[in-house]
Amino acid sequence: MFGNIANFLSSGENIAFFICALFAIGGAIFMLSFTKVVHMVLSMALTFLSLAGLYFVLEAEFVGVVQILIYAGAISILMIFGIMMTKHREDEEEPKRPWHNGLLLVGAAGLFGIIFYAIQQSQIPIGEFSSVQDNTMEIGKLLFTSHVIPFELMSVLLTVAFIGAIIIAKREED
Repeated sequence: MFGNIANFLSSGENIAFFICALFAIGGAIFMLSFTKVVHMVLSMALTFLSLAGLYFVLEAEFVGVVQILIYAGAISILMIFGIMMTKHREDEEEPKRPWHNGLLLVGAAGLFGIIFYAIQQSQIPIGEFSSVQDNTMEIGKLLFTSHVIPFELMSVLLTVAFIGAIIIAKREED
């Protein structure tokens, strides 16, 4: 049963994938469980960076760099500025739920066991993946030939959303 794990961890790529996946899952769990907003943003940045590491391990360098630049950089900084510009009350206390953490632990352990068993019992066919030499060039070709209309529509949508956010922020000031 544990032979598959030994085979999985015999490769350096698989170990890097496993470590990045653990950091991504851990950062997501911390994001949901922290109570201070700054700690949430930092754990979210950890999740974004570990996802970029996963993309690099999977040989999607362009997507990994975009993940670092857009998500880990820009969105995290934007959220920190949003935190600094808003007021937070520290006097609110969560209601006490003594069984909550225990039930969460039992549920998480059960889910982990089910997923572990399903992965160990599955037969995954081994195949060869042939990646292109320069995947950034191939993404650019596809983006500006076949998918140019959705690309432009997405830029218009983001611009409209940004203008809408500014209008809503101006209304709240008044």
